[in-house]
Amino acid sequence: MANIPDFEFIQSLQETGGDTLKKCYQCASCSVACPLSSDQKPFPRKEMLWAQWGMKENLLADPDVFLCHQCGDCTEICPRGAKPAETLGAIRAYIYTFHSWPAWLADLATSAKNLPLLIGIPTGIILILWFLSGAMHIPSADAFERYGYTRFFGHWDFKWYPKNTTFIVSIMIPAAGIAVFSIVRGIRRMWSLMCEKSNLHSSFRPSIVMFFNEFLWPSLVETMQHTRFLKCGANVDRARGHLPLVLGFIGAFILTCWSAFRQDLLGLIWPSFHGPLPLTDPFKILANISAIALLYGIWVLWGNRLKREKEGKSVWIFYDWFLIWEITAVGVTGLGAELLRWAGVPTFGYIVYFLHLVSVLMLFLYMPYTKFAHIVYRTMAMCFERYRASAFAESTESW
Repeated sequence: MANIPDFEFIQSLQETGGDTLKKCYQCASCSVACPLSSDQKPFPRKEMLWAQWGMKENLLADPDVFLCHQCGDCTEICPRGAKPAETLGAIRAYIYTFHSWPAWLADLATSAKNLPLLIGIPTGIILILWFLSGAMHIPSADAFERYGYTRFFGHWDFKWYPKNTTFIVSIMIPAAGIAVFSIVRGIRRMWSLMCEKSNLHSSFRPSIVMFFNEFLWPSLVETMQHTRFLKCGANVDRARGHLPLVLGFIGAFILTCWSAFRQDLLGLIWPSFHGPLPLTDPFKILANISAIALLYGIWVLWGNRLKREKEGKSVWIFYDWFLIWEITAVGVTGLGAELLRWAGVPTFGYIVYFLHLVSVLMLFLYMPYTKFAHIVYRTMAMCFERYRASAFAESTESW
């Protein structure tokens, strides 16, 4: 790749959080402060230099960009107020958009002016399908107590597969499919660029099992233990909020898998499994605990972000806040719908459940184009870090 300065790239970074990158004069204070930096790879000094020069090709192929937790240690010590952590965040945002598909949807999710449309698209989808289902009405208190939200999209006599499940699957699976395709396409392109830039020549390719055991599993363990996160000093509150948020999403994912298995497979044998989960069901308890953990985590991160913006250590960026708003909406509406079901209030319950479906659809549909994508990209970067240091690859790395 030719290292030609890309001035549009520089402008893009300045508009999404890297507005202070030109203040950097390469004193290397940031690399001294960062616990992830090394003498061989002075991080984030080299990323700041590449960003100033518009060397987009280098940054697109740089796994170190994703190893940053934006803890703010570098920003705290910077004598010029260049805010390297914010610049790294802007670089990651650009990379997610660069690799995403379809491009128009990725562009849509990057600007605050598109917020009405970002909310309107999933809202319109849910409304139209709710209308087409013929079930657009509020149930009686007795029906609500018995069925909960399992007849939101109505009911039919085909006992083997509920109408409600059919409609929800028809909404969420295509959205998740677009997200998965975009993410897989993105990480394949990113991995290829990293190998090319690092001049890695694979002696032999690891099998799927070997890749999982040698690279993916250790990366996941490190993520769950927050090993690198806890090395941060200036902004350690992010680790305190991030861990319960991660655990909350894991719990929600487990419930989603169990619910699909219960409804779509076990329900074919025992149709009674199509009803709502009992409140004493272990998976329902896990779901409620996960919702509380998720809300606690986002509350900590929300407050921390506001505090740093007030202190001038961060700037208001739509890209960062959009994910915070999305997660908050999912947690508040999910827990709210559950509480309203307990209280036996069908009117408000259905309204809040509708908003919950909209917020979940937004999370699925925009996942590859928001900060949520870092879950996958960062994991792959951590895998690549281990891969390039392993016997699987020979390197003549020149940077």
